[in-house]
Amino acid sequence: MSRITRIEIDDSAIAPATPEMEQERRVAIFDLIEDNSFAVPGRDGGAAPDGPFVLELCIREGRLVFDVTAEDATKVAEFHLSLGPFRQVVKDYFQICQSYFDAVKRLPPAQIEVIDMARRGIHNEGARTLQERLEGKASLDIDTARRLFTLICALIPQG
Repeated sequence: MSRITRIEIDDSAIAPATPEMEQERRVAIFDLIEDNSFAVPGRDGGAAPDGPFVLELCIREGRLVFDVTAEDATKVAEFHLSLGPFRQVVKDYFQICQSYFDAVKRLPPAQIEVIDMARRGIHNEGARTLQERLEGKASLDIDTARRLFTLICALIPQG
């Protein structure tokens, strides 16, 4: 399976992230570039593109867009996904993250661990949703899906 070597986030249309969410985004990008598994199937009977890939994530016309190019900027694929299936899990993820960030400041480790387990569970749910939505468009392992879900959370407006 091929991989992503660079990721670009077009967040120009959204409000600035909180410092905690910005840190999560930096960690997700670093971890994603270090270790990921991402492949695009061949189209119309053609061979699958080899990669490595550059991925741009953005929201365009109310849809989540994955713009995939080769490192030489040759267009490989572009996927447009409805935001609907992500909205509730992203909302839940933001709420549990806020609880976690608050807990770290004032609760004992045992209680923080319980909240962190719930946070990881919601994160896994978001990753599985992403894998399902990309089925037939791109193949990615669960760790790659988790890191991409973190980045998608930064793009979906809260409110």
